[in-house]
Amino acid sequence: MNSKKALVVFSGGQDSTTCLFWAMKQFDEVEAVTFNYGQRHIEELQCAEEIAEELNIRHHILDMSLLNQLAPSALTRNDQEIIEKEGELPSTFVPGRNLLFFSFAGVLAKQIDAKHIITGVCETDFSGYPDCRDQFVKSLNVTLNLSMEESFVIHTPLMWLDKAETWELADQLKALDFVREKTLTCYNGVKGDGCGTCPACKLRGRGLQQYLNHREEGKRA
Repeated sequence: MNSKKALVVFSGGQDSTTCLFWAMKQFDEVEAVTFNYGQRHIEELQCAEEIAEELNIRHHILDMSLLNQLAPSALTRNDQEIIEKEGELPSTFVPGRNLLFFSFAGVLAKQIDAKHIITGVCETDFSGYPDCRDQFVKSLNVTLNLSMEESFVIHTPLMWLDKAETWELADQLKALDFVREKTLTCYNGVKGDGCGTCPACKLRGRGLQQYLNHREEGKRA
């Protein structure tokens, strides 16, 4: 495997785009993979394509529509309401999504001779998804290596960062304005700062404001 080549699991959102910039700093060669699983908004795929093209990143789009058929959720069905209740997985959870995504990313990484796989999952600011936890990622990393007799390394640069710290990382990578203006995180399909009212936009907006306030305080100190 090529120890200087990486594959980024890429949705066109804030986290995966920050990871894409991070990977471009860390590795000599970077490619990206996006999964079409019947997500609520086709704009997400278009956004990922546009970012990859602008950054001159080879971009793969894989058909994962079977996931929509097997595991309907508010993330894949417009007729399902986005609900978050204390102590329960939110209605946006798609069972098996990252299990399948990372597995297929591993298969693709083998084909393109990339040793490193990067994903923007995070255990700090997340909705309790079990497939975003560090324990799951480490377990799957071992399984992928056993299944293909390879030595993949799954990197999770955002695992222990909250949203404010993720914005800080984007700023350190000189990509804050790019990430803010050109990514799509909103559950309602609005690029940039989004709709401002869905859970994803509230989390993103709150983190951005916290970081900008912190940066401003640092300048005055």
